[in-house]
Amino acid sequence: MNSVYDSMSKAELEVCNFLKELKIFWTFEQPVFLTDDGNRPRIFCPDFYLPELGIYIEVIGNPGLNDYGRREEIYCKNNILIIFIKPFNHIGWREYLVDEIVAIHQDRYQKIKRIQSHW
Repeated sequence: MNSVYDSMSKAELEVCNFLKELKIFWTFEQPVFLTDDGNRPRIFCPDFYLPELGIYIEVIGNPGLNDYGRREEIYCKNNILIIFIKPFNHIGWREYLVDEIVAIHQDRYQKIKRIQSHW
């Protein structure tokens, strides 16, 4: 019987293990329904979804692929919070990931404060 770990790349496993260390629950390749840059409906499957945080993570295993920039634009266009990380090309990727998660939640908190101030 195959496990989800069998289909992960080495980079994805490294991120997976880091998320486990942080005790962050994740799902692997959770489908996301969106529209692409041509407004066509699409389903993307980012590497990780953190349901407790409402954030997706895409592990850039091969930075030579030009598709990552396009995908990032599509996620942005659809207001989907996603963090792109390069575990093998960026030594500080762990700190980067934590910093990005914190920044996303600080932004969310500021939005809530604005809502409260208008209430």
